[in-house]
This record gives sequence, C-alpha cells and structure tokens, in this order.
Amino acid sequence: MAEILEKERSVRLTASAAKRVKEMKVQENLPNAFLRLAVSGGGCSGFQYGFSFDDTLQPEDRAFEFDGVTLVVDETSLDLVRGAEVDFVADLMGAAFQVKNPNAASSCGCGNSFSVG
Repeated sequence: MAEILEKERSVRLTASAAKRVKEMKVQENLPNAFLRLAVSGGGCSGFQYGFSFDDTLQPEDRAFEFDGVTLVVDETSLDLVRGAEVDFVADLMGAAFQVKNPNAASSCGCGNSFSVG
C-alpha cells in the first residue's frame, strides 16, 4: 500500500526532459546540480511552476531519479503536482519544460500557471 501511495505522489521526467537537463548542466558547468520544481502562488491561474538548478537538498525535499537526472520537489509543491509528468518540448513557438499535471483543474495558455479544483 505504501508503495502505491508513493507512486501516486511521484513526479516523472520524460526522456526528452532528462536529456535537456543533462545538456543544460553541461552548458552551465553544474555537474552536481539537480533540477528543482517548485510551485508558488501567482501566475494568471493562481499557481505557477518554477524550475531552477540547485545543489542543496532541504529536509522537506523529495528526490526522483530518471535517466541519470534528479528532479527535486518540496513537500508543499508535491501536494500540487503529484502524479505529474515534466516534459521538454521544442516547437515553432519555442522550447520549454511543460508540466502535465493531473491535479490542475485549469491552466493558462502559456502552460506556466494552473489552478486546482
């Protein structure tokens, strides 16, 4: 049962996102950094996603590993993005990380903010 609950509370990185994080770490010379996903209040829908590189884990952080890349989410943010998938998409509009969040009741056109029901 605990394993099932942990899967529900996990966040995934796609292969495309993991590849892009690896490239960015090389470009920025950050060999020991991990990708942090945090949710904060704001944006046009109520909450917004934030991505950054970090090299310090906090006690409330949860770490998920995919293809040699570590994604870290704090417990508060994890409640809002549990079960989400982080992808990296490049198209004619540009290139960006996108969060496919099953907890989002709605999101804005830019995909960087969302609301919950």
